[in-house]
Amino acid sequence: DSLRYFPARKVVVTGYPVREEFLTASRKSGRARFGIPTDAVVLTVTGGSLGARSLNEAVEACLPWLLERGHVIHVTGSQRHTEVLPIIESLPPVARERYHLFPYLDAHGMADALAAADLCLCRAGASTLGELPATGTPAVVVPLPIAGVHQRANAEYLVAGGAAVMLDENDLQTTLAPVLETLLPDRERLDAMAVAARRLARPDAAQTIAELILETAQ
Repeated sequence: DSLRYFPARKVVVTGYPVREEFLTASRKSGRARFGIPTDAVVLTVTGGSLGARSLNEAVEACLPWLLERGHVIHVTGSQRHTEVLPIIESLPPVARERYHLFPYLDAHGMADALAAADLCLCRAGASTLGELPATGTPAVVVPLPIAGVHQRANAEYLVAGGAAVMLDENDLQTTLAPVLETLLPDRERLDAMAVAARRLARPDAAQTIAELILETAQ
């Protein structure tokens, strides 16, 4: 979509380069890492490395019924983890076993968390456009409501491609539960969104960028 802002003869669209872990992660390896059965329903939640309080709070409100239906991999963000810790104490033992709580995951762990998921709840930062398609993960995206960061445009790109549903942060407390209740049991729609996500993937992006640099330097 950015092509119209540049002279065509000077532009090559490469896609967003992602780390190798996101290109090689699989549903099987992801679920093995977190000890999740292959047939379980899995929601992965991440607000980025620092976290997103609004996402954490919205998930907390849905958590009891989510854990009755499946597993939740929740990456709270390093700055928000202590805010979420009390949730664990309120959960019954069976639910605690299904709640996989982390302040942060490295590249390998995050790739496995996305690959293991049937659905991801996340922000719409630039890396999201590369990582979700690389792992073929359907998503509910909640753009950061700050002008100039372009997260809404990023989210709209995934939505237009059929890979995501977008929710507004201001309405999250009322809209998240109905959307999750609709999407998580709908295997056919999730499969279609996963296929759509993979169609947006650019697995050769890093290689293409490197080749262009070398070509230009000659």
